[in-house]
Amino acid sequence: MTRTLLVLGITLAAALPAQADITHKIQSSIQLQVDGAASQASRIGSTLAVSGSNIDFSSGSVPALGTLTSGSGVGYTPGDYAIKNAGEAFSYSESYIEGDDTPTATSVSSGVVTSLPMLGNTTTTSGGVAGNLAGTIASDGSMAITAGGAGTTATGQVVLSLEID
Repeated sequence: MTRTLLVLGITLAAALPAQADITHKIQSSIQLQVDGAASQASRIGSTLAVSGSNIDFSSGSVPALGTLTSGSGVGYTPGDYAIKNAGEAFSYSESYIEGDDTPTATSVSSGVVTSLPMLGNTTTTSGGVAGNLAGTIASDGSMAITAGGAGTTATGQVVLSLEID
């Protein structure tokens, strides 16, 4: 009887269906990017710096900045000086930086800025060129990516996962 129960138990166990969950996922993507043109400009102001020792401006003129008029210089006037104590050491330094004119506004047409500002502190980056930039992923997961011109990026990815519980 023990043998019958054993054979019956093995037969019933073999006849039951297996309990398993199978999950299969395929995810694929291609990202193509063309960088846009950019410009960052900062105006600089006019500056005048004067320093010295044993200098007398009483008989001459003090260095000065004039008024900024769009399209023309500031109107800088250099200093006119004399030595205070003849025969003694003296020093004199005068520096001048012409500031930027007030720029005209820029406009964007069809994604393009036709004229970028050029000011005292300007950084300009050229835009990307798509050229032959392309990418495809076939149903078997194989990728074909074609490089574009300058300022382009292509990234392809295929993720396969198989999960058995």
